[in-house]
Amino acid sequence: MRISRTIEAPAEVVWQIFTDTESWPRWGPSVSGVDAPARHITEGMRGRIETALGPVVKFEITRCDPLPHACWEWKVLGIPATTHHVEALGEDRCRASFTLPAIALPYALVCKRALREIERLALEQHREKRSHRR
Repeated sequence: MRISRTIEAPAEVVWQIFTDTESWPRWGPSVSGVDAPARHITEGMRGRIETALGPVVKFEITRCDPLPHACWEWKVLGIPATTHHVEALGEDRCRASFTLPAIALPYALVCKRALREIERLALEQHREKRSHRR
């Protein structure tokens, strides 16, 4: 299952939000903290996520392909989890999406909320960058 949202901001802005571990708690309803060796993910990176429900779980980034075909995948507790995609639809427009494995289908509502928060953050950042250019 794939959950997606069109966002009126450049793909680069959305990709930066997706890959910045410090921003995950701002848009991920199930994430309250991240312990990672670097701020931005890379393939093979391992870390821990503090979940909104309390438990701390280990993760590993198993794939991280940059733009223009931006996609990253991970395992949480050793189990394949959501795949994150960003596709440019023009200079200031993109589609952000999550692909869910069958085991995670109930997580679709969380992903929909996350995409709304990513859109909010992306629009804020995009407006800020445009105002600095003037």
